[in-house]
Amino acid sequence: MPLQSWPVTREFDPKGMPFRRLGGTGLRVPVFSLGGWLTLGGTVTGDPVKEIIKTAFDAGINMFDTAEAYAAGKSELEMGRVIKELGLRRTDLVITTKLFWGLRKGPNDHGLSRKHIIEGTYESLERLGLDYVDVIFAHRPDKTVPMEEIVRAFNYVIEKGQAFYWATSEWSARDIEEAYHIADKLNLIPPIAEQCKHHLFHRQRPEVEYKPLYEKYHYGTTIWSALAGGILTGKYNNGIPPGTRFDDHKEFFKGVINSFNDESGKEQFDKVRKLSELAEKELGCKVAHLALAWVAQNPNTSTVILGASRPEQITENLKALEVIPKLTPEVLKKIEEIVGTAPEQESTWGR
Repeated sequence: MPLQSWPVTREFDPKGMPFRRLGGTGLRVPVFSLGGWLTLGGTVTGDPVKEIIKTAFDAGINMFDTAEAYAAGKSELEMGRVIKELGLRRTDLVITTKLFWGLRKGPNDHGLSRKHIIEGTYESLERLGLDYVDVIFAHRPDKTVPMEEIVRAFNYVIEKGQAFYWATSEWSARDIEEAYHIADKLNLIPPIAEQCKHHLFHRQRPEVEYKPLYEKYHYGTTIWSALAGGILTGKYNNGIPPGTRFDDHKEFFKGVINSFNDESGKEQFDKVRKLSELAEKELGCKVAHLALAWVAQNPNTSTVILGASRPEQITENLKALEVIPKLTPEVLKKIEEIVGTAPEQESTWGR
């Protein structure tokens, strides 16, 4: 299997970026990675994409996440183009993509049938211009397809050398458990990690539902929306500024935007203001840095996926690395007292 057909002109330097194993595997991933959802190939195209990826790579980020559905395949196209134009060594990179929605309307062009998983993988690799990805995700569960078919199909993709690992995204713990049982029964390869939403206002699934998966399988997480779509940056405290995510994608985020004016929305913004005060006075940082560091310090977090429409956003968000060591038990307790969102763990009934 040829690794690449383009010359290497830029060497990777981790620049002090911490790396963690992805779940129970031997694959090392940076604590912060870069994703292409809504930005790369969507609102950001051409040379700006190159500047964003270059800035991330030069800062120690070597993991880049995309999906077949991001900007209808254009995210993969842009990412693949930039990797070659920057002259990045393929073995220096951790490239992940996701399958489910597809790009066409045919009944077999989406979902997790064996047909779409295998054909979708070929098409994603073609758009990326790569022979393989490091991790291929099932972007959502597919209740219409037998789990054995799904596990066998991803196993096939790995055995063919088109991916090293497979993983899940927004799957229930029950579905992940079923996939594990089938893989064990048939001596196939199980999923290794979950790409889930996790932030200070969304905690039940990653902190309670998945807890047995962490303990039994050392399941990893690649976190998205660690800033709650930008709410935890404080920029929406007084409305929606022009050019922001909620402004550029009003229809997509219609439900979230409508919640801004109800009681729960107002309470949420009040908590962000209090978190901002804590961040500035006690940690010497912005509330966004606190929020990113809070997710990153979780022992079950493998990597936190950053989104960026400008290179300077990468540089700014990586200041969260300096905040992680400052999140002492005392500081974490103060954060919890402000947000009050800790989910109730399953009862042991006194045991």
